Amino acid sequence: MTADSSLTAQDALVALMIAVSASDEDIRTAELVRINNMINHLPVFHDYDEERLPAVSRTVFDLLGEEDGLDALFGLIRDALPERMSETAYALACDVAAADGRIEGAEARMLEEIRHEMAVDRLHAAAIERGARARHMTM
Repeated sequence: MTADSSLTAQDALVALMIAVSASDEDIRTAELVRINNMINHLPVFHDYDEERLPAVSRTVFDLLGEEDGLDALFGLIRDALPERMSETAYALACDVAAADGRIEGAEARMLEEIRHEMAVDRLHAAAIERGARARHMTM
């Protein structure tokens, strides 16, 4: 898969999760574990070919390393993902961002960009974000 390749809808969800994790230039183990768990357990990934992960990851990292690469990545994601999956995509991104117990800085800005790019209603986004924070609270 090259940077100009098309993605499947499931690849698009994975790419978005990877992009959120990489957004602060510190891919944490908790985020990788969360991505892996979601791919292994969520119905949206029930038939996903995990052998595609390295190619999808490379595509994300290649694009993030280019000028205007984030715009190109969002274009690939929008092309691959049905509009009805926008809130699902945003929820997965929020879960990855919240996996290490905090959403701040670059991750918060990335979530804002995703919300905008995926046209997720502000009120729905707030509810999704609150749910992610609640699921990842610690004692």
